Amino acid sequence: MQPQRLIQIQQYLSKMVLGQPNLVEGLLIALFADGHLLVEGPPGLAKTRAVKALADCVEGDFQRIQFTPDLLPADLTGTDIFRQETGQFEFQTGPLFHNLILADEINRAPAKVQSALLEAMAEGQITVGKNSYRLPKLFLVMATQNPIENEGTYPLPEAQLDRFLLHLSLDYPDAETELEILTLSRNEAQHSELQKPQPLTESELFAARDEALKLYLAPQLESYIVALTMATRRPASLDEQLGQWLQWGVSPRASIALERCARARAWINGRDYVAPEDIQAVAPNVLRHRILLSYQAEAEGISKDQVIQRLLKLVAVP
Repeated sequence: MQPQRLIQIQQYLSKMVLGQPNLVEGLLIALFADGHLLVEGPPGLAKTRAVKALADCVEGDFQRIQFTPDLLPADLTGTDIFRQETGQFEFQTGPLFHNLILADEINRAPAKVQSALLEAMAEGQITVGKNSYRLPKLFLVMATQNPIENEGTYPLPEAQLDRFLLHLSLDYPDAETELEILTLSRNEAQHSELQKPQPLTESELFAARDEALKLYLAPQLESYIVALTMATRRPASLDEQLGQWLQWGVSPRASIALERCARARAWINGRDYVAPEDIQAVAPNVLRHRILLSYQAEAEGISKDQVIQRLLKLVAVP
C-alpha cells in the first residue's frame, strides 16, 4: 500500500476523533494486525464515531448492533425461517454476516448472546441448530463499553476478553482539545463534509496486512516478548510486590498479540523493522484485559496500567 494512502487515513481519523491519538493508533493497529478491538471509556468520548470513521476507510459492509439486555443470539446470527411455498426451512443471515461490526455497549447483552459472539470472533463462523455457517473472510468486531454504569450490565467472560486483540481505555480530553471540539460542534455541517479517503479494497487490506506482519523482528525481541508474558505468570520471581498484585497472568495468545501489534505499529510508522519501543507502546493495550489483579491490589487502589508499567520497568530490554 502506498504511504500516502495510509497518511490520508490517519489524517481523516484524527480529524474525526479529536484529542484521542491512542484511539486512532489502536484502530489502525487492529485493522492491519487482523484482530478485534474493545474500546472502553465514559460516554461522549467519540467511541462510536471513531469506529464508524474507520468503517469509512474500508470497502466493506458495516453493521452497527446496539447491545441490550433483551437481545437474543438469533438477533446476531440469524435464524431458520420456514418457507410455506417450498415447505422447507431457509436460513436468514443476521447482522454478523458483515465485514465490520460495531458492537455498541457490548456488556449490556446476556451470556447467551456473548457466547454466540465469542464463536464468531474465535472461529469465524456461527452455528444455528445443527448447521454452521462461515462468516466473511474480512471480519472485524469493534466493541464499545461504558465503565461507569454497572446496572443492567453483564461482565464479559475472560475467554471472550482474551479474543480481543486490543483493549483501549479512553480518558477525557484536555481543555485545549475540548475547546476545539466545542468550535467544531457549532460547524457540524462543515465537519461532516470532511473528504473521506479512498476506501481500501479487501485485496489492498489483505496485502497491507501481509506486508505489516512480515516486518523484521529480531530474535532478541521475540525473547523479550516471551519474557514479558512469562513475568505475568510468575511475577513473584521478578518482584515481591508485583507477585502480591497479580493473581493471574496472560495466555500464549498475549505473546502472539504483542508480536502482531508491534509489527503493525512499526509498519504504520513507516519502518521495516520492530523496535523495543513498539512492544512497550502496545503492551498496555494488549495486556490490560488479560491480567487479573489480586484483592490486595484492588484494596490498595492499584490499577492494571500501574502493574503493566511496573512490569515494563522490571523486565530487561535487550
